[in-house]
Amino acid sequence: MRHTARFRIRGMTCQACAARIEKVLNKKDFVYRADVSFAAEEAKIEFDAAAADEHTLRDIIRKSGFDAEPAAAPPDHETAAPPLRLWLLLALWLPFLPGMMAMFSGGHQWMLPPFWQWLMASAVQFGFAIPFYRSAWAAVKNGAANMDVLVSIGTVVIYAYSLAAWLGGNGHQLYFETGVMIIGLVSLGKYLEQRAKRVGLNSLGLLLTLTPPEAEVKRSGTWQRLPVGEVQTGDWLRVHSGGRIAADGTVIEGGGWCDESHLTGEPLPAEKNAGSRVLAGALLNDGSLIYRAEQLGSQTLLGDLAAVLAEAQNSKAPVARLADRAAAVFVPAVLLIALATFILTFLLRQDITPAVMNAAAVLVIACPCALGLATPAAVMAGMGKAAAAGVWFKDAPALEAAGRIDTVVLDKTGTLTEGRPQLTGWRCADGIGETELFQTAASLEAHSAHPLARTLTAAAAERGIPLLPAARIHTEAGAGISGQVAGWGEVRVGTPAFCGLPLTDCQDGTWARAAIVAVSADGRPLGVLALADTLKPDSAAAVGRLKKQGFDIYLMSGDRQTAAAKTAAQAGITQALGGMTPRGKADAVRRLQTQGRRVAMIGDGINDAPALTAADAGFAFYDGSGIAVHSASATLMRPSLHQAADALLIARATLRTIRQNLFFAFIYNIIAIPLAALGWLNPMVAAAAMSLSSLSVIANALRLKHRRTG
Repeated sequence: MRHTARFRIRGMTCQACAARIEKVLNKKDFVYRADVSFAAEEAKIEFDAAAADEHTLRDIIRKSGFDAEPAAAPPDHETAAPPLRLWLLLALWLPFLPGMMAMFSGGHQWMLPPFWQWLMASAVQFGFAIPFYRSAWAAVKNGAANMDVLVSIGTVVIYAYSLAAWLGGNGHQLYFETGVMIIGLVSLGKYLEQRAKRVGLNSLGLLLTLTPPEAEVKRSGTWQRLPVGEVQTGDWLRVHSGGRIAADGTVIEGGGWCDESHLTGEPLPAEKNAGSRVLAGALLNDGSLIYRAEQLGSQTLLGDLAAVLAEAQNSKAPVARLADRAAAVFVPAVLLIALATFILTFLLRQDITPAVMNAAAVLVIACPCALGLATPAAVMAGMGKAAAAGVWFKDAPALEAAGRIDTVVLDKTGTLTEGRPQLTGWRCADGIGETELFQTAASLEAHSAHPLARTLTAAAAERGIPLLPAARIHTEAGAGISGQVAGWGEVRVGTPAFCGLPLTDCQDGTWARAAIVAVSADGRPLGVLALADTLKPDSAAAVGRLKKQGFDIYLMSGDRQTAAAKTAAQAGITQALGGMTPRGKADAVRRLQTQGRRVAMIGDGINDAPALTAADAGFAFYDGSGIAVHSASATLMRPSLHQAADALLIARATLRTIRQNLFFAFIYNIIAIPLAALGWLNPMVAAAAMSLSSLSVIANALRLKHRRTG
């Protein structure tokens, strides 16, 4: 039985750690697949539940040298403030700073006496550096190597060399302060990196804080404040202005305006009255509501988004495999380079001091962390940005695929258009008034569930026209409806042929692109009505955004070619195909792909599912058909093409950021390691540079969260 478990991992220091956990887990026969995200600090494991359980998996991870806990556990806030250990470590820097400043100017007068240097360096090396040694030993024991191996070897070598020099009577060749500074700078860098990842990139954590810890619940006729965990389905809840909704439900009393942008991306508040739907996490900007709780916790739309986002952020984009392969060999390669640096420097300069310092600088400057963070940091930031815009990507491969799109295929009905027919015109027969035409048609159509029928009855209601009794209703599929209407005899509403009416005078543009409904009574024509689906108010603007960004746009519709072409022209699309079957749409998408295009399909209906699946990236509206949503690689929470444009532009920006991060990570190591080997960087500067490289990658990813979509 296939089962999936997610764990929060503690103790990873670089991508090599994540790769090691993956390697150990994937070797187990009962593990189908294990993915570990260094950026998210989580593991997703698919395993055979008949052969193992979650306790078994946690034990495997712990034996690899890391702590694991269920990902469902509340996130901790250990990075909110620097821990005491870091403050104490930084305090040990201070006595060394004056001497180091003097050394940069060529003097040693402010350096501490050798005994105090040794004492303080020993406290750091045998106290504060223990976590580095523990992690390094666990890595070596499992046949791997990580950043802590490099730091441990580098600082131990510097400490041992300085101790030997002091005991040998050479008090001017001591580098105890270098080891202290390396441990301190790397520890500070790790803290800042962890904080940036968990606070800056953690969109999921921000989502989880939207649900209020308490809610006002009506119990036994009185209002009580209770923890949200005690709220039950069916409870009546109350919220006032400035409060957040605790559960998905329906408004019973009151009114107000709710900010639901955390789910829909809609910046404007939505008005809520009796009967309105409210969503967990929404902020009530104004008013007061009493609502009935219908979905709680993980069953709410917010809970679903949190689950989707967690899955998506922890998945790996295909481009990340390059960094994974590089990280797997990175540390062993650096160890060999450091050894070669030591040997060559000693042979060339006949002095062990520069040989030790250059080799140590190589060990410390090398940074597999930047490589490991390059892709997942950008993916996490991109996913968070997309979720804030109301776009839910299924996983990282879907986000990456969307970032490569150059061609967009649009469905017509419900995607470009409202999906609801609108009355666009009517003509009455001689002797028949507008009221009589609408009254007879609506009186009969009130007994039909057809979309056109709802439009006609709504038009009569808007005009204040009362309906007449109707009996002996009969519907003929694909033709129309007939029945006895009081005062009119047998009335027929449907196609002109069904009603026996010619349309020789209805051939202008308005009628050519509309669905024509004829009305007759006892074989006598009463008139005709034109109904057409209209563009959504923002469709043309959204198409303009996409074209401005260089996307080629196609319209593919099952409607007639004339209707498809007319709608396309209104939206600013020059390429329109009508009369398309579901298979035809999918085949057309594949033909575009054979031309070398990367195609996105945007649709909302069951008939769009094959094309959504065939496309490189598929986008479906949340309120569309379940099959379409399931087939798509991303879900749009509002029925607006602007969200599709947002999704594509965010994905494109994310892919660009991934490439920038990978370039920076590779070029940093390509430049920094030779500089350290040549002695142009001392180990302290190398430690600072190594920490800054990881932070710069995260900072570049965080730019996505503040980027405006075009």
